Amino acid sequence: MLRQTKIIATLGPAVDSPGVIDGLVEAGVDIVRFNFSHSNPEEHRRRADAIRLAAEKMGRHVALLGDLQGPKIRITEFKDGPVCLSVGNKFILDSEYDKYEGTEEIVGTTYPELAIDVSAGDVLMLDDGRIVLQVDSIEGSQITTTVLTGGVLGNSKGLNRKGGGLSAPALTDKDKIDMKTAAEIGMDYIAVSFPRNSEDIRNARKLYEEAGGTGHLIAKIERAEAIGALDEIMEASDAVMIARGDLGVEIGYAALPGMQKKIIRHARELDCVVITATQMMESMVSEPIPTRAEVLDVANAVFDGTDAVMLSAETAVGVSPVGVVKAMDEVCRGAEKQYTGKILKKPRNKSKTKEEAISRAAMFTAVDVSASAVMAFTSTGTTARWMSRTRTTMPIYALTKLDETARRVALYRGVHPVVGSWNFDRGTEVVARDEMKNLPLENGDHVVMTRADRPGVTGRTDTMRILRVGDE
Repeated sequence: MLRQTKIIATLGPAVDSPGVIDGLVEAGVDIVRFNFSHSNPEEHRRRADAIRLAAEKMGRHVALLGDLQGPKIRITEFKDGPVCLSVGNKFILDSEYDKYEGTEEIVGTTYPELAIDVSAGDVLMLDDGRIVLQVDSIEGSQITTTVLTGGVLGNSKGLNRKGGGLSAPALTDKDKIDMKTAAEIGMDYIAVSFPRNSEDIRNARKLYEEAGGTGHLIAKIERAEAIGALDEIMEASDAVMIARGDLGVEIGYAALPGMQKKIIRHARELDCVVITATQMMESMVSEPIPTRAEVLDVANAVFDGTDAVMLSAETAVGVSPVGVVKAMDEVCRGAEKQYTGKILKKPRNKSKTKEEAISRAAMFTAVDVSASAVMAFTSTGTTARWMSRTRTTMPIYALTKLDETARRVALYRGVHPVVGSWNFDRGTEVVARDEMKNLPLENGDHVVMTRADRPGVTGRTDTMRILRVGDE
Protein backbone atom coordinates (compact mmCIF):
# COMPACT_ATOMS: atom_id res chain seq x y z
CA MET A 1 0.00 0.00 0.00
CA LEU A 2 1.30 3.45 -0.90
CA ARG A 3 1.94 5.73 2.08
CA GLN A 4 -0.28 8.82 2.04
CA THR A 5 1.40 10.98 4.67
CA LYS A 6 4.60 12.57 3.41
CA ILE A 7 7.92 12.54 5.26
CA ILE A 8 10.27 15.53 5.48
CA ALA A 9 13.87 14.92 6.57
CA THR A 10 16.27 17.70 7.56
CA LEU A 11 19.75 17.45 6.09
CA GLY A 12 22.87 18.06 8.15
CA PRO A 13 26.29 16.57 8.94
CA ALA A 14 24.76 13.15 9.65
CA VAL A 15 23.77 12.67 5.98
CA ASP A 16 27.26 13.36 4.61
CA SER A 17 28.53 9.83 5.25
CA PRO A 18 28.69 7.63 2.13
CA GLY A 19 25.38 6.04 1.16
CA VAL A 20 23.19 7.96 3.63
CA ILE A 21 21.48 10.25 1.11
CA ASP A 22 20.79 7.30 -1.19
CA GLY A 23 19.42 5.49 1.85
CA LEU A 24 17.07 8.36 2.72
CA VAL A 25 15.59 8.42 -0.79
CA GLU A 26 15.28 4.64 -0.87
CA ALA A 27 13.62 4.65 2.58
CA GLY A 28 10.90 6.90 1.17
CA VAL A 29 11.69 10.49 2.10
CA ASP A 30 9.47 12.84 0.07
CA ILE A 31 10.91 16.25 0.92
CA VAL A 32 14.32 17.25 2.28
CA ARG A 33 14.75 20.35 4.43
CA PHE A 34 17.72 22.69 4.35
CA ASN A 35 17.95 24.56 7.65
CA PHE A 36 19.47 27.96 6.90
CA SER A 37 20.16 28.43 10.62
CA HIS A 38 22.98 25.93 10.12
CA SER A 39 25.51 24.95 7.42
CA ASN A 40 26.81 27.21 4.66
CA PRO A 41 25.71 27.75 1.04
CA GLU A 42 28.35 25.37 -0.33
CA GLU A 43 27.14 22.56 1.93
CA HIS A 44 23.51 23.22 0.93
CA ARG A 45 24.42 23.10 -2.77
CA ARG A 46 26.40 19.89 -2.39
CA ARG A 47 23.59 18.14 -0.53
CA ALA A 48 20.98 19.37 -3.01
CA ASP A 49 23.00 17.95 -5.90
CA ALA A 50 23.35 14.63 -4.07
CA ILE A 51 19.60 14.42 -3.39
CA ARG A 52 18.74 15.15 -7.01
CA LEU A 53 21.20 12.55 -8.24
CA ALA A 54 19.83 9.90 -5.84
CA ALA A 55 16.21 10.71 -6.75
CA GLU A 56 16.92 10.51 -10.47
CA LYS A 57 18.73 7.22 -10.03
CA MET A 58 15.75 5.73 -8.18
CA GLY A 59 13.05 7.26 -10.37
CA ARG A 60 11.59 9.38 -7.59
CA HIS A 61 10.68 13.05 -7.20
CA VAL A 62 11.98 14.57 -3.96
CA ALA A 63 11.20 18.21 -3.19
CA LEU A 64 13.72 20.66 -1.71
CA LEU A 65 12.58 22.89 1.17
CA GLY A 66 14.68 25.85 2.34
CA ASP A 67 13.87 26.92 5.91
CA LEU A 68 14.83 30.55 6.64
CA GLN A 69 16.24 31.34 10.08
CA GLY A 70 14.03 34.36 10.68
CA PRO A 71 14.32 36.75 13.64
CA LYS A 72 15.15 34.15 16.25
CA ILE A 73 15.79 36.22 19.37
CA ARG A 74 18.66 34.86 21.43
CA ILE A 75 20.86 35.70 24.36
CA THR A 76 24.54 36.08 23.54
CA GLU A 77 27.44 34.19 25.14
CA PHE A 78 28.82 33.63 28.64
CA LYS A 79 32.41 34.46 29.49
CA ASP A 80 33.17 31.17 31.26
CA GLY A 81 30.66 28.78 29.68
CA PRO A 82 27.14 27.83 30.85
CA VAL A 83 25.83 29.37 34.07
CA CYS A 84 23.38 28.13 36.68
CA LEU A 85 20.44 30.41 37.49
CA SER A 86 18.79 29.90 40.86
CA VAL A 87 15.11 30.57 41.63
CA GLY A 88 14.62 33.99 43.18
CA ASN A 89 17.87 35.46 41.90
CA LYS A 90 18.05 38.63 39.81
CA PHE A 91 19.18 38.30 36.18
CA ILE A 92 19.70 41.15 33.72
CA LEU A 93 19.20 41.07 29.94
CA ASP A 94 20.94 43.90 28.11
CA SER A 95 21.14 44.26 24.32
CA GLU A 96 24.12 46.62 24.68
CA TYR A 97 26.16 44.33 26.92
CA ASP A 98 29.36 42.75 25.52
CA LYS A 99 28.21 39.66 23.64
CA TYR A 100 31.07 37.49 24.94
CA GLU A 101 31.09 38.59 28.61
CA GLY A 102 27.90 37.08 30.06
CA THR A 103 27.81 35.98 33.72
CA GLU A 104 25.24 34.47 36.07
CA GLU A 105 24.07 38.04 36.73
CA ILE A 106 23.86 39.56 33.24
CA VAL A 107 23.96 38.58 29.56
CA GLY A 108 23.50 40.32 26.22
CA THR A 109 20.70 39.76 23.69
CA THR A 110 20.59 39.87 19.89
CA TYR A 111 17.43 41.99 19.78
CA PRO A 112 17.99 45.73 20.39
CA GLU A 113 14.24 46.47 20.73
CA LEU A 114 13.62 43.95 23.51
CA ALA A 115 13.56 46.64 26.23
CA ILE A 116 10.91 48.53 24.22
CA ASP A 117 8.69 45.48 23.62
CA VAL A 118 8.45 44.20 27.21
CA SER A 119 6.91 45.63 30.37
CA ALA A 120 7.17 44.97 34.09
CA GLY A 121 5.27 41.77 34.91
CA ASP A 122 5.92 40.12 31.55
CA VAL A 123 7.19 36.54 31.58
CA LEU A 124 10.21 35.70 29.40
CA MET A 125 11.27 32.17 28.58
CA LEU A 126 14.74 31.00 27.60
CA ASP A 127 15.90 27.75 26.02
CA ASP A 128 12.43 26.59 24.88
CA GLY A 129 10.89 27.41 28.25
CA ARG A 130 13.42 25.60 30.44
CA ILE A 131 14.35 28.89 32.12
CA VAL A 132 11.54 31.29 33.11
CA LEU A 133 12.07 34.94 34.07
CA GLN A 134 9.68 37.63 35.25
CA VAL A 135 10.40 41.21 34.25
CA ASP A 136 10.79 43.51 37.26
CA SER A 137 11.92 46.77 35.66
CA ILE A 138 13.40 48.31 32.51
CA GLU A 139 16.03 51.03 32.50
CA GLY A 140 17.47 51.99 29.14
CA SER A 141 18.60 48.80 27.41
CA GLN A 142 18.68 46.83 30.70
CA ILE A 143 15.84 44.50 31.66
CA THR A 144 16.02 43.34 35.29
CA THR A 145 14.23 40.05 35.94
CA THR A 146 13.63 37.54 38.72
CA VAL A 147 14.26 33.85 38.00
CA LEU A 148 11.01 31.87 38.37
CA THR A 149 12.32 28.60 36.99
CA GLY A 150 16.06 28.06 37.23
CA GLY A 151 18.59 25.74 35.72
CA VAL A 152 21.68 25.64 33.54
CA LEU A 153 21.73 28.21 30.74
CA GLY A 154 24.15 27.97 27.83
CA ASN A 155 25.26 30.26 25.04
CA SER A 156 22.94 31.61 22.31
CA LYS A 157 19.71 30.12 23.68
CA GLY A 158 16.40 31.35 22.27
CA LEU A 159 14.22 33.90 24.04
CA ASN A 160 10.42 34.22 23.87
CA ARG A 161 7.81 36.36 25.59
CA LYS A 162 4.91 34.36 26.96
CA GLY A 163 1.85 35.26 24.92
CA GLY A 164 3.96 36.65 22.09
CA GLY A 165 4.05 40.30 21.16
CA LEU A 166 7.71 40.86 20.26
CA SER A 167 7.86 43.12 17.21
CA ALA A 168 10.86 41.63 15.39
CA PRO A 169 10.19 41.57 11.62
CA ALA A 170 9.74 38.19 9.97
CA LEU A 171 12.63 38.63 7.52
CA THR A 172 16.20 39.56 8.41
CA ASP A 173 19.13 40.61 6.24
CA LYS A 174 20.46 37.06 6.54
CA ASP A 175 17.14 35.68 5.27
CA LYS A 176 17.36 37.89 2.17
CA ILE A 177 20.83 36.54 1.42
CA ASP A 178 19.63 32.97 2.01
CA MET A 179 16.72 33.55 -0.37
CA LYS A 180 19.23 34.19 -3.15
CA THR A 181 21.00 30.93 -2.31
CA ALA A 182 17.68 29.07 -2.33
CA ALA A 183 16.77 30.60 -5.69
CA GLU A 184 20.14 29.62 -7.18
CA ILE A 185 19.73 26.05 -5.94
CA GLY A 186 16.14 25.93 -7.21
CA MET A 187 14.34 25.16 -3.97
CA ASP A 188 10.76 23.96 -4.47
CA TYR A 189 9.56 25.43 -1.16
CA ILE A 190 10.71 28.24 1.13
CA ALA A 191 9.63 28.29 4.79
CA VAL A 192 9.22 31.72 6.38
CA SER A 193 9.99 31.75 10.12
CA PHE A 194 8.00 33.75 12.68
CA PRO A 195 5.46 35.46 10.36
CA ARG A 196 2.90 37.54 12.24
CA ASN A 197 0.36 38.09 9.46
CA SER A 198 -0.32 37.78 5.75
CA GLU A 199 1.70 40.91 4.99
CA ASP A 200 4.86 39.11 6.17
CA ILE A 201 4.12 36.28 3.71
CA ARG A 202 3.35 38.61 0.80
CA ASN A 203 6.56 40.52 1.47
CA ALA A 204 8.54 37.28 1.58
CA ARG A 205 7.02 36.11 -1.71
CA LYS A 206 7.90 39.42 -3.38
CA LEU A 207 11.49 39.30 -2.12
CA TYR A 208 11.92 35.67 -3.14
CA GLU A 209 10.63 36.35 -6.64
CA GLU A 210 12.98 39.33 -6.90
CA ALA A 211 15.81 36.98 -5.93
CA GLY A 212 14.85 34.75 -8.87
CA GLY A 213 13.01 32.09 -6.88
CA THR A 214 9.96 30.24 -8.19
CA GLY A 215 9.23 27.96 -5.22
CA HIS A 216 6.10 27.99 -3.10
CA LEU A 217 5.95 29.58 0.36
CA ILE A 218 5.36 27.85 3.69
CA ALA A 219 4.35 29.94 6.71
CA LYS A 220 5.71 28.59 9.98
CA ILE A 221 3.12 29.01 12.72
CA GLU A 222 5.27 29.69 15.78
CA ARG A 223 4.18 33.08 17.09
CA ALA A 224 1.14 33.63 19.29
CA GLU A 225 0.11 36.51 17.00
CA ALA A 226 -0.08 34.12 14.03
CA ILE A 227 -2.84 32.14 15.75
CA GLY A 228 -5.15 35.16 15.53
CA ALA A 229 -4.33 35.61 11.85
CA LEU A 230 -4.58 31.98 10.68
CA ASP A 231 -7.13 32.61 7.94
CA GLU A 232 -5.20 35.42 6.29
CA ILE A 233 -1.87 33.62 6.64
CA MET A 234 -3.27 30.44 5.07
CA GLU A 235 -4.82 32.43 2.22
CA ALA A 236 -1.46 34.09 1.50
CA SER A 237 0.61 30.89 1.82
CA ASP A 238 0.91 27.69 -0.16
CA ALA A 239 1.36 25.66 3.04
CA VAL A 240 1.73 26.12 6.78
CA MET A 241 4.06 24.39 9.21
CA ILE A 242 3.11 23.82 12.86
CA ALA A 243 6.49 24.68 14.39
CA ARG A 244 5.74 23.29 17.82
CA GLY A 245 8.95 24.39 19.55
CA ASP A 246 8.53 28.17 19.70
CA LEU A 247 4.74 27.96 19.38
CA GLY A 248 4.57 25.75 22.49
CA VAL A 249 6.73 28.21 24.39
CA GLU A 250 4.57 31.20 23.45
CA ILE A 251 1.10 29.68 24.03
CA GLY A 252 2.06 27.16 26.72
CA TYR A 253 2.65 23.45 26.28
CA ALA A 254 -0.79 22.49 27.67
CA ALA A 255 -2.52 24.46 24.91
CA LEU A 256 -0.35 23.01 22.14
CA PRO A 257 -2.15 19.66 21.41
CA GLY A 258 -5.52 21.33 20.89
CA MET A 259 -3.96 24.08 18.81
CA GLN A 260 -2.22 21.52 16.58
CA LYS A 261 -5.53 19.82 15.88
CA LYS A 262 -7.21 23.17 15.19
CA ILE A 263 -4.53 24.24 12.71
CA ILE A 264 -4.62 20.92 10.82
CA ARG A 265 -8.41 20.97 10.62
CA HIS A 266 -8.49 24.61 9.57
CA ALA A 267 -5.79 24.14 6.94
CA ARG A 268 -7.71 21.33 5.29
CA GLU A 269 -10.91 23.39 5.29
CA LEU A 270 -9.10 26.27 3.59
CA ASP A 271 -7.36 24.04 1.01
CA CYS A 272 -3.98 24.78 2.58
CA VAL A 273 -1.27 22.13 2.88
CA VAL A 274 -0.13 21.52 6.48
CA ILE A 275 3.09 20.13 7.99
CA THR A 276 3.52 18.94 11.59
CA ALA A 277 7.03 19.50 12.91
CA THR A 278 9.42 19.50 15.90
CA GLN A 279 10.69 16.64 18.05
CA MET A 280 8.44 14.00 16.49
CA MET A 281 11.04 11.28 17.08
CA GLU A 282 13.59 13.26 19.09
CA SER A 283 14.81 10.28 21.09
CA MET A 284 16.11 8.72 17.87
CA VAL A 285 18.85 11.35 17.72
CA SER A 286 20.70 8.84 19.90
CA GLU A 287 18.43 5.78 20.25
CA PRO A 288 17.62 3.02 17.72
CA ILE A 289 13.83 3.02 18.21
CA PRO A 290 11.26 5.73 19.05
CA THR A 291 9.48 6.00 22.37
CA ARG A 292 5.85 4.92 22.60
CA ALA A 293 4.89 8.56 23.18
CA GLU A 294 6.63 9.57 19.93
CA VAL A 295 4.84 6.81 18.01
CA LEU A 296 1.51 8.08 19.32
CA ASP A 297 2.46 11.67 18.51
CA VAL A 298 3.18 10.84 14.87
CA ALA A 299 0.11 8.62 14.57
CA ASN A 300 -2.20 11.28 15.97
CA ALA A 301 -0.95 13.82 13.44
CA VAL A 302 -1.67 11.25 10.70
CA PHE A 303 -5.16 10.57 12.09
CA ASP A 304 -5.88 14.31 12.11
CA GLY A 305 -4.99 14.60 8.42
CA THR A 306 -1.62 16.33 8.35
CA ASP A 307 -0.04 16.33 4.89
CA ALA A 308 3.47 15.73 6.18
CA VAL A 309 5.45 14.95 9.31
CA MET A 310 8.90 16.41 9.72
CA LEU A 311 12.18 15.17 11.17
CA SER A 312 14.74 17.74 12.32
CA ALA A 313 17.75 16.85 14.48
CA GLU A 314 16.82 13.18 14.11
CA THR A 315 18.17 13.12 10.55
CA ALA A 316 20.42 16.20 10.60
CA VAL A 317 22.71 15.09 13.44
CA GLY A 318 21.26 11.76 14.63
CA VAL A 319 23.06 8.42 14.76
CA SER A 320 20.89 6.79 12.08
CA PRO A 321 19.09 9.15 9.67
CA VAL A 322 17.94 6.29 7.44
CA GLY A 323 16.69 4.31 10.42
CA VAL A 324 14.60 7.27 11.58
CA VAL A 325 12.93 7.66 8.17
CA LYS A 326 12.17 3.94 8.13
CA ALA A 327 10.64 4.18 11.60
CA MET A 328 8.56 7.20 10.59
CA ASP A 329 7.41 5.38 7.46
CA GLU A 330 6.35 2.37 9.52
CA VAL A 331 4.37 4.47 12.01
CA CYS A 332 2.61 6.43 9.25
CA ARG A 333 1.62 3.26 7.42
CA GLY A 334 0.41 1.68 10.64
CA ALA A 335 -1.77 4.69 11.43
CA GLU A 336 -3.16 4.87 7.90
CA LYS A 337 -4.30 1.25 8.10
CA GLN A 338 -6.70 2.30 10.87
CA TYR A 339 -8.46 4.76 8.58
CA THR A 340 -11.71 3.46 7.08
CA GLY A 341 -11.38 5.23 3.74
CA LYS A 342 -14.69 7.08 3.93
CA ILE A 343 -14.73 10.79 3.21
CA LEU A 344 -14.96 12.60 6.55
CA LYS A 345 -17.19 15.44 5.40
CA LYS A 346 -17.81 17.81 2.55
CA PRO A 347 -15.55 20.88 2.51
CA ARG A 348 -16.93 23.80 4.50
CA ASN A 349 -16.32 26.36 1.79
CA LYS A 350 -17.79 26.32 -1.71
CA SER A 351 -15.64 25.76 -4.77
CA LYS A 352 -14.32 29.03 -6.15
CA THR A 353 -13.82 27.77 -9.72
CA LYS A 354 -15.15 25.04 -11.99
CA GLU A 355 -11.72 23.38 -11.86
CA GLU A 356 -11.95 23.11 -8.09
CA ALA A 357 -15.51 21.81 -8.34
CA ILE A 358 -14.43 19.10 -10.82
CA SER A 359 -11.57 18.09 -8.51
CA ARG A 360 -13.86 17.67 -5.52
CA ALA A 361 -16.53 15.92 -7.55
CA ALA A 362 -13.95 13.43 -8.77
CA MET A 363 -13.10 12.41 -5.21
CA PHE A 364 -16.72 11.90 -4.18
CA THR A 365 -17.42 9.98 -7.40
CA ALA A 366 -14.36 7.79 -6.83
CA VAL A 367 -15.70 6.78 -3.43
CA ASP A 368 -19.22 6.17 -4.79
CA VAL A 369 -17.99 3.81 -7.53
CA SER A 370 -15.36 2.17 -5.27
CA ALA A 371 -12.56 3.31 -7.55
CA SER A 372 -9.03 2.09 -6.90
CA ALA A 373 -7.36 5.38 -7.84
CA VAL A 374 -7.80 8.89 -9.18
CA MET A 375 -5.70 10.22 -12.06
CA ALA A 376 -5.35 13.96 -12.60
CA PHE A 377 -3.61 15.50 -15.58
CA THR A 378 -2.12 18.71 -14.19
CA SER A 379 0.34 21.41 -15.20
CA THR A 380 0.68 23.17 -11.85
CA GLY A 381 -0.41 20.50 -9.36
CA THR A 382 -3.37 22.57 -8.20
CA THR A 383 -5.96 19.96 -9.21
CA ALA A 384 -4.11 17.33 -7.19
CA ARG A 385 -3.91 19.66 -4.18
CA TRP A 386 -7.66 20.22 -4.21
CA MET A 387 -8.22 16.47 -4.45
CA SER A 388 -5.90 15.82 -1.53
CA ARG A 389 -8.04 17.98 0.78
CA THR A 390 -10.78 15.34 0.67
CA ARG A 391 -9.60 12.37 2.67
CA THR A 392 -9.82 8.86 1.27
CA THR A 393 -7.37 5.97 1.25
CA MET A 394 -7.22 5.76 -2.54
CA PRO A 395 -4.09 7.12 -4.22
CA ILE A 396 -4.20 10.26 -6.33
CA TYR A 397 -1.82 10.12 -9.30
CA ALA A 398 -0.76 13.56 -10.56
CA LEU A 399 0.21 13.13 -14.21
CA THR A 400 2.41 15.97 -15.42
CA LYS A 401 5.06 16.74 -18.00
CA LEU A 402 6.92 19.03 -15.58
CA ASP A 403 9.50 17.85 -13.05
CA GLU A 404 8.97 20.94 -10.88
CA THR A 405 5.27 20.13 -10.60
CA ALA A 406 6.09 16.53 -9.69
CA ARG A 407 8.33 17.75 -6.86
CA ARG A 408 5.73 20.24 -5.68
CA VAL A 409 2.97 17.66 -5.32
CA ALA A 410 5.36 15.40 -3.39
CA LEU A 411 4.25 17.39 -0.31
CA TYR A 412 0.50 16.76 -0.76
CA ARG A 413 -1.08 13.99 1.27
CA GLY A 414 -2.08 11.00 -0.83
CA VAL A 415 -0.70 12.45 -4.08
CA HIS A 416 1.89 10.53 -6.12
CA PRO A 417 3.60 12.21 -9.08
CA VAL A 418 3.89 10.57 -12.49
CA VAL A 419 6.01 12.35 -15.11
CA GLY A 420 5.80 11.63 -18.82
CA SER A 421 6.35 13.24 -22.20
CA TRP A 422 2.98 12.17 -23.54
CA ASN A 423 1.67 12.96 -27.00
CA PHE A 424 -1.82 14.28 -26.33
CA ASP A 425 -2.64 14.23 -30.03
CA ARG A 426 -3.56 10.59 -29.43
CA GLY A 427 -6.18 11.73 -26.94
CA THR A 428 -5.95 12.14 -23.17
CA GLU A 429 -8.02 9.01 -22.50
CA VAL A 430 -5.68 6.86 -24.62
CA VAL A 431 -2.70 8.28 -22.75
CA ALA A 432 -4.40 7.57 -19.41
CA ARG A 433 -5.17 3.96 -20.38
CA ASP A 434 -1.55 3.43 -21.42
CA GLU A 435 -0.32 4.92 -18.15
CA MET A 436 -2.66 2.73 -16.07
CA LYS A 437 -0.63 -0.28 -17.21
CA ASN A 438 2.35 1.12 -15.31
CA LEU A 439 0.47 1.69 -12.06
CA PRO A 440 -0.32 -0.88 -9.33
CA LEU A 441 -3.80 -1.57 -10.68
CA GLU A 442 -5.60 -4.77 -11.74
CA ASN A 443 -7.95 -5.54 -14.60
CA GLY A 444 -11.46 -4.51 -13.69
CA ASP A 445 -10.38 -1.72 -11.32
CA HIS A 446 -12.15 1.58 -11.80
CA VAL A 447 -10.18 4.81 -12.09
CA VAL A 448 -11.59 8.34 -12.07
CA MET A 449 -9.70 10.64 -14.43
CA THR A 450 -9.78 14.43 -14.71
CA ARG A 451 -8.38 16.43 -17.59
CA ALA A 452 -8.78 19.57 -19.66
CA ASP A 453 -10.39 19.62 -23.08
CA ARG A 454 -7.22 21.38 -24.17
CA PRO A 455 -4.40 19.39 -22.52
CA GLY A 456 -1.42 21.39 -21.36
CA VAL A 457 -3.38 24.62 -20.84
CA THR A 458 -3.10 25.74 -17.21
CA GLY A 459 -6.32 26.08 -15.20
CA ARG A 460 -8.67 24.39 -17.66
CA THR A 461 -9.60 21.12 -15.92
CA ASP A 462 -13.22 20.67 -16.96
CA THR A 463 -13.76 16.97 -17.65
CA MET A 464 -14.16 13.86 -15.49
CA ARG A 465 -14.29 10.31 -16.81
CA ILE A 466 -14.64 6.89 -15.18
CA LEU A 467 -12.30 4.35 -16.78
CA ARG A 468 -11.96 0.62 -16.16
CA VAL A 469 -8.56 -1.04 -16.28
CA GLY A 470 -8.37 -3.53 -19.14
CA ASP A 471 -11.04 -1.92 -21.28
CA GLU A 472 -9.99 -0.55 -24.66
